[in-house]
Amino acid sequence: MIAQELMLEPLTAEAFAPFGDLINSHARDYFLINDDQCRRYHRLAKVETGTDGDAILSLFRPRPISLPHTLALMERHPLGSQAFVPLAGQPYIVVVAPPGPPPAATDLRAFLISDGSGVNYHAGTWHHPLLALPPGGDFLVADREGPGNNCEEHLLTGVRLPVAPE
Repeated sequence: MIAQELMLEPLTAEAFAPFGDLINSHARDYFLINDDQCRRYHRLAKVETGTDGDAILSLFRPRPISLPHTLALMERHPLGSQAFVPLAGQPYIVVVAPPGPPPAATDLRAFLISDGSGVNYHAGTWHHPLLALPPGGDFLVADREGPGNNCEEHLLTGVRLPVAPE
């Protein structure tokens, strides 16, 4: 039985600020580099690694979901941030909750990302594992590698995402 249905919100930098950073070039300042042949959108997100971790890059190729979709798990990385950038600009969904104790269904927010933006979850932010919509889209992931337990999980029951908006 579904007790909570999350509404998909459009993603804005302001709405996502309590959970992390929006990674895109939309309306961002830049400066020219490489003999003025390249725009550099500098420091779109800060990779948090703690005092004894390293920043690493990985490639994720998620299995796509279809909507409606029942959510099963939230996780957080207390020792470092975690960023996801879609390499083909494909749409995806992020479900987040503030840092702190394991979230209740009423603490969750869901964002539909359809403009090619990436997200960087701040250290400790609860988030659902990657929710890709179309098949075949890879994500570049920046996160922390190092000692310590940097992944905590919390099981969910009775929470689902609705049918895709038109």
